[in-house]
Amino acid sequence: DQSNGGGHGLGHTHGGGGPKVAWLLYVPALTILFLAPPALGSYTASRDEAKAPRAPSSSDDSGDSLFPALPDTGVVPMTLNDFSSRAVWDTDGTLKGRIVRLTGFVTPGRHGTWYVSRLVISCCAADAQVRKVRVHGASAPPADAWVTVTGTWHPTGKVGTDDARPALDATAVRRVAAPKDPYHDMVTGPGGG
Repeated sequence: DQSNGGGHGLGHTHGGGGPKVAWLLYVPALTILFLAPPALGSYTASRDEAKAPRAPSSSDDSGDSLFPALPDTGVVPMTLNDFSSRAVWDTDGTLKGRIVRLTGFVTPGRHGTWYVSRLVISCCAADAQVRKVRVHGASAPPADAWVTVTGTWHPTGKVGTDDARPALDATAVRRVAAPKDPYHDMVTGPGGG
């Protein structure tokens, strides 16, 4: 008898709502699939201070420079990683008087300053490290614009210490197309790597 509270005629069913709401499980997956997040850019870079990678270490005690000499003539294309390391840690001054070319995206700073930046990823976006070089002597292009900056090293702080910061006196700034892989900071030719 269903009318006397036998449990089956009270208007509730077991498992009847399951398939109707199962589609909700697909919403997060479809959102990620169709709404991929934008590439990391100036917002991410602006939250980090302009630092260089740690100083390279020498495997011998020969007294040789930790940084190889740069070519004597011409503009030297460099990665932001290599330039930053040299600007902060190269006590032999291999950047002094050298004209270099750096490529990255524009990151606005405080009070009208700006940086050419790259995000270096070794595994995934969660481990992204910012490489930023402050640009002196040129007006800032729009945030996130990709640029090639040509100029000379602008010493800041005591080289070989954590007080030094990578900076460049710009002689030219040119807008360029974003690279296919914005996280790959590789330059071929002298000084790259």
